[in-house]
Amino acid sequence: MLGLYIHIPFCSGKCYYCDFVSFKSKQKDITKYLKALEKEAKLYKRLKSDTLYIGGGTPGSISVKNLCKLFKLIEKNFKPVKKFSESTFEANPESLTIGKINLLKKIGIQRISLGLQSSNDKLLKVLGRRHTFKKFEQTYLNLRKMGFDNVNVDLMIGVPRQTLSDCLKDIKKICLLNPEHISLYSLQIEQGSVFGKKGVATNDDLAYKMYETVCKTLKKNGYGQYEISNFAKAGYECRHNINYWNNASYLGLGVSAVSYLKGVRRSNTCDFKTYCIDALKNPKKIVCEKEKLTGKAKVGETLMLGLRKTDGIKINCIAEKYFGNEISRLKKSGLLKMHGKKLMLSKKGLYLSNVVFREFVRPFIDKQ
Repeated sequence: MLGLYIHIPFCSGKCYYCDFVSFKSKQKDITKYLKALEKEAKLYKRLKSDTLYIGGGTPGSISVKNLCKLFKLIEKNFKPVKKFSESTFEANPESLTIGKINLLKKIGIQRISLGLQSSNDKLLKVLGRRHTFKKFEQTYLNLRKMGFDNVNVDLMIGVPRQTLSDCLKDIKKICLLNPEHISLYSLQIEQGSVFGKKGVATNDDLAYKMYETVCKTLKKNGYGQYEISNFAKAGYECRHNINYWNNASYLGLGVSAVSYLKGVRRSNTCDFKTYCIDALKNPKKIVCEKEKLTGKAKVGETLMLGLRKTDGIKINCIAEKYFGNEISRLKKSGLLKMHGKKLMLSKKGLYLSNVVFREFVRPFIDKQ
């Protein structure tokens, strides 16, 4: 299975926690970018992809006309959107007009990922979001009216000034709307974000309580946790993301996009101007990094990705050879556990997954 990811780096403005490669939408930049994207896509015309994920940025922030150009280049270089086994489109509530929703439905997008983050308007302002909960509800209902039956809602915990009561209200309101999928993220302060520059701190103990509360509430409401941050009704797990966690192949198009093909990881430049110029002249030049993991490094990455899934990963003798001591230590500390032949994160380990994952990449980081 091969997943196709397309990065649309445009937004109406940066949220205060965001450190992704994204820029304020300008028509001349969007036009230039889509032309560059077309050139890059041509390099991979023969690749057969199964799933499609259009992320950002905020793909929903560009116009219907530009979305039509995007879908046309996908069809021209790969296949019609309707032919993908799963197709996801990311959007913020304020960006999805009726016209855009109609287009997405007509073109064959199956799955919408809607960025809510909080049902509390005061906390939305703290995060630098540009919608209200009322606007989210309106957009969500519009999606339902247009026939979308696979919707993901993004929620965030650990937000400055957020209480445990706020968190519980968030999850109860969302469960009443009954989306098929919910993604839960604990706020991480990135250095390049507004929060990072202002020195905003998080309350990790409170965030952990929130995580526990949300997990319990979602379970009671019929959502199965299949990954650290992802919960779904049966049959609505995101196939595209599962492909990542299985360490399978994927193609990433666009500025800052990453690909993993034939065991080689390639990263595109994060500089917008460089990407657009090089993609139009010689699209092979947009790749700024390449690496092929082998031996212990490859096994470590496979373990790290596989452990993101709640059903864990099968352990073989090679994994034991390279990481036997680390696995034993993490089991003793209560962060990992065995279930039959599968190694998986414990309940505590799910929240402290970064502590676990460091054990599988640290030997290589220390050598750099």
